[in-house]
Amino acid sequence: MEKPEQYRKIIHVDMDAFYASVEQLDNPELRGKPIAVGGGSDRGVVAAASYEARKFGVRSAMSGVLARKKCPHLIFVKPRFDRYKEISQKIRAIFYEYTNLVEPLSLDEAYLDVTENKKGNPSASLIAKEIRQRIANELNLNASAGISNSKFVAKIASDINKPNGQKTISPEEVLQFLEELPIKKFFGIGKVTAAKMYNLGIFTGKDLKAKSEAFLTENFKSSGAHYYNLVRGNYHSKVKPNRIRKSVAAEHTFITNLTSEIFMMEKLERISEELEKRLLKSKVSGKTVTLKIKYSDFTTQTRSKTLPYFIKEKAVMLEIVKELLYQEKVLNSVRLLGISVTNLNINSKKEIEKPIAVQLKFEF
Repeated sequence: MEKPEQYRKIIHVDMDAFYASVEQLDNPELRGKPIAVGGGSDRGVVAAASYEARKFGVRSAMSGVLARKKCPHLIFVKPRFDRYKEISQKIRAIFYEYTNLVEPLSLDEAYLDVTENKKGNPSASLIAKEIRQRIANELNLNASAGISNSKFVAKIASDINKPNGQKTISPEEVLQFLEELPIKKFFGIGKVTAAKMYNLGIFTGKDLKAKSEAFLTENFKSSGAHYYNLVRGNYHSKVKPNRIRKSVAAEHTFITNLTSEIFMMEKLERISEELEKRLLKSKVSGKTVTLKIKYSDFTTQTRSKTLPYFIKEKAVMLEIVKELLYQEKVLNSVRLLGISVTNLNINSKKEIEKPIAVQLKFEF
């Protein structure tokens, strides 16, 4: 018989500075040095930073220019996603030796439900420790872990003793843990929502818990009920080993801003060609095409069109994208263009794992 939700044993495993750690693993000369995976040019972006670089304030998604200002001796390394994927598959192979209930979130993190596990070990904490030790011994990489009775709390817990540590929040400790937690630490509450909560006098989980569901719904719309239940520990989403793909996309950041729609169409043709390959490889097609435009001031605009039939061909996508591009005049010079296809038709009977978003090309 399946155990009640509150007695589930969930582990969130998160690799420490994964991309950067793989680069340091493969190149001993980089070990102990501040490195950033990504581009260090004027248009480059940091995809990942080593812990040596993080001491200087270098973070992922930071511009390469700002990263270099914070750490003048920062070493930039070109990303190798094929290599990261290869290592990720070896890590997942270890996970599957303990349970089939593995839900990957990206190449470097995953949820595991070990309530009933292949080792017959009743302790999720000991399983997490053993998995981390195996990753260290077999792959020479460090991982951190969070253990609790829900995915939400386990994910927060995995960040507490990073790097190379773990934290267990037992079911009896969950409510107090959530009450004491700063609101900005709640997974899913971003900077904008946190700022709004601060203005409403909500700084901790305890403050959030003091607000009525009606109050939260009034101020946060449909998310209000979610926050109301979240802080009360009423979040027991199951680990889903097969995550259905929701979109397929490709995008490109340019070295030089684009100002002409003619040049934009040239770039969009290449992007649509790559997207067609991804759709064919994934054996999916979709009804909704979305054009993503990121301007030089970093504001983003999207334009979408939904068709009455499924498509995956480059020529058809390109015609729709052209219509969307000329739908209205671009507001500014453009630094990034992207195309995504959603409202998918999964041709395979087997559910497909959610894709990991990567750029069509990194600029250096």
